[in-house]
Amino acid sequence: MRLPRVLTTLAAVLGLLFGAVTALPAHADDGAAAPAQWRSYWADAFNPGIYTPAQVTSLVKDALDVNANALIVQTARRYDCFCNNALYPRTDAAISPAPYDPLEEIVRQGHAAGLQVHAWVNVNTMWNSTTPPRSPDHVFNQHGPGVTGADRWLNKKANGQELVGANAYVDPGHPAAVDYIVRSIQSIVRNYDVDGINLDYVRYPDGSSTTTHSDWGYNDVSVARFQQATGRTDIPLPSDASWSDWRRSQVTNLVRKIYLGIWEVDPRARLSMDAITYGHGPQAVGGWQATRTYAEVLQDWAGWLNEGIMDTAVTMNYKRNWNPDQALMFSEWSEFLADHQGERQAVNGPALYLNGVADSLSQVREALRPTAAGNTAAGWSGYAYASPSVDVAANGLAVERAKLVQALTQGKGAPFKDEAAVPGMPWKAAPQDGHVAGRLALGGGGPLDQVPVTLDPLTTGGEKTTRLSDGSGWFGFAHVEPGVYLLTLDLPEGVIGSRATVVRVSKGDIAKAAFPFLEVP
Repeated sequence: MRLPRVLTTLAAVLGLLFGAVTALPAHADDGAAAPAQWRSYWADAFNPGIYTPAQVTSLVKDALDVNANALIVQTARRYDCFCNNALYPRTDAAISPAPYDPLEEIVRQGHAAGLQVHAWVNVNTMWNSTTPPRSPDHVFNQHGPGVTGADRWLNKKANGQELVGANAYVDPGHPAAVDYIVRSIQSIVRNYDVDGINLDYVRYPDGSSTTTHSDWGYNDVSVARFQQATGRTDIPLPSDASWSDWRRSQVTNLVRKIYLGIWEVDPRARLSMDAITYGHGPQAVGGWQATRTYAEVLQDWAGWLNEGIMDTAVTMNYKRNWNPDQALMFSEWSEFLADHQGERQAVNGPALYLNGVADSLSQVREALRPTAAGNTAAGWSGYAYASPSVDVAANGLAVERAKLVQALTQGKGAPFKDEAAVPGMPWKAAPQDGHVAGRLALGGGGPLDQVPVTLDPLTTGGEKTTRLSDGSGWFGFAHVEPGVYLLTLDLPEGVIGSRATVVRVSKGDIAKAAFPFLEVP
């Protein structure tokens, strides 16, 4: 599986065995591996691309024409799957009838051509039509506007609004929704030979009243959990700092749970996400926490890279190069993401649909240019395959796609003239650390929510780390140095039982921590 495009050498085979994919240039005659640089298209499911086997063939060819090495293919769009074997129900979109399986087909053809395939999953977008989905199992039908009480997963604004037009969203502060998302993503990784999962909309929705806070997150279950955690009885204002921190932590916990959930199924699979870059970059607005990304949509992707619960951030650096202010924004975010990758990776993702080919070429070059600190992005991803230029309406899709191919791959100085390999992930190919996870539940099975769990190293030199259990009682610590650790609980009043346990962390494994005999007398 995941064979090089033309040649297979010993280096490539070893890379496959240890989880690091190595592609070789078609023109190579000395066995040398291609340089590491991510190059991909986002292929959305609202436009042709994977609806039929013939479209998949065209998509793969067009990706190879620009010397891409990966495809980010929209698989779960609005809790509907462009696949047949996942927890998400099969989409109602006008794709070829079953048994055709779009994800299976793109994996088959993509891997045969030497391309990685990453399944793009929209995380918190429930539905976007006045016509409900046909499947009775769809989340919109099971947990949308027609449902009341705790089974209602809809995100809600402070003013009570749930729908924006026909758009419905899932609240990441609802424990049952979180567990469904994790299990659904695991089902894709388990049933398909994907190279990774790409998360989109892993945040709170747009449309808040200011750029300094989010108006969303007021699902009744979520608000009750916040009140339980803080001891408050009021409904917090959108601008409440504690409320914003709590909501932001719900998204981070979801990402952490997805990350470790994927690790359980396939430790080699890459977790990437589509990172928001609204407005000017951190260096222009007073730092990361002052960005619209962190404050308005409550998405701490820089923190996720730092914690190691995100392998690759693919920034949606959607700016018009011909607009001076937006060109400055593009430069600011390009610098920030290159300089803040830490031990993980960041890919610069410009908007092809907002720019002509000449401007897109300029953005590619800037995206891959070293910063003043000497850092470069891990690569480039173009949004989107279906719209390679702002001039498609005027000149036609085929013409603009051909112009993009020529600009990127032909002539002196073309940035993608030669092939490249997707950068490897040494932290997954040869892990030097492990993880810890567990679940807190009473004897009757009820989860213990928001209980502080402290991880204290007994045989290593690290520091204590404390996390809160989530609404299902789950807690997790990612990338922990191998050794023996003491886990202790700060149990709420009225709960008795085991307050401590010891776990041994091994390289590459998830140590399961158990706290038996928790009861309410």
